[in-house]
Amino acid sequence: MNPRLIRALFWLALAAFTIVFVMLLHGILMPFVASFVLAYLLKPPVDCLAARGVRRSVASLAILIAFMLALALVLLLLVPLVQGQIVLLVDRMPRLVGLAQQQFADVMRLLQKHLPATEVAKVQDLVNDKIGDVVTWIVGLLRGMITSSFAILSLLSLIVVTPVVTFFLLRDWHAMIARIDAYLPRTALTTIRAQFAIIDETLAGFIHGQAIVCLMLAAYYATALSLAGLDSAAALGLLIGVLAIIPVLGVAIGLGFSLALAGLQYGTWNEVLIVLGIFLFGQTVEANILTPKLVGDRIHLHPVWVIFALLAGGELFGILGVLVSVPAAAVLGVLVRFALDRYCRSMLYGACERDRQPRMAPFE
Repeated sequence: MNPRLIRALFWLALAAFTIVFVMLLHGILMPFVASFVLAYLLKPPVDCLAARGVRRSVASLAILIAFMLALALVLLLLVPLVQGQIVLLVDRMPRLVGLAQQQFADVMRLLQKHLPATEVAKVQDLVNDKIGDVVTWIVGLLRGMITSSFAILSLLSLIVVTPVVTFFLLRDWHAMIARIDAYLPRTALTTIRAQFAIIDETLAGFIHGQAIVCLMLAAYYATALSLAGLDSAAALGLLIGVLAIIPVLGVAIGLGFSLALAGLQYGTWNEVLIVLGIFLFGQTVEANILTPKLVGDRIHLHPVWVIFALLAGGELFGILGVLVSVPAAAVLGVLVRFALDRYCRSMLYGACERDRQPRMAPFE
């Protein structure tokens, strides 16, 4: 059998095995994925300490403890503020519902002046049905998050398992890389190393760029919402900055939360529209300037592919898929660009046609 065909079949079988493995075990992969991400983030300072003569196990433990203390400090500052806003939101929920009912009654009276009674009744029934569906979905989601034993087990495993696995990954990072490198096929060693170097550069660019975007969004929303007079604007800005690590979805949650609080605090449409304008401006700048320059240019992904990756990741793997969808899509983009470049150099594409037609990198 042709050696190239054998290698192609091997890599296809390995990819199929990986996909099936992830599909079957995605429910327990959250702490391990989180551990790998943390180890990847904390590896540079550990390497720096190890280069200065500190034992790698001691350096790994020290950096991990410092990170956990910093994370605990952020949570101690953020959680009480967010919890207070949630309690305030729940306490004022009847007022918000009453305001919504009043606005809906005004709209229905306006419709009654311009539409037949039967059409108005249909609109009212449709709105009532949709509101009921939304309320049922929210209640079911909250009940599932609170009562699901699997969700509680996942949270406990994330808290308990992640630090332990992260420590071992940090301590043995270079040894594991060397072991993996030893098993790579010698004939393709240079190519595989080159692609992993590109992947490493892409992931580092994504992490650094996304971190800068999150900090800038946190500062912008905290300042803008404070100038708008919204209560606990600093807490909201910090929350939006943290949630912005999930593209699109994080800011959408922050928008809904801010609009609800603005409606409760002011009770008029003018201030709510001001808050909405703050988010529209922020999203316009973020989507057209910050993310394309700080993240998009580093991961070489078109915004359409980012949105598709988020939806596909959430559909396949839930919250885990949403969290890792963009970096996973960036890695996949590197591999697809490499595969297409090889295809364009192969006999399947045709050497003469290849020389005449420029090749375009996909997903950019």
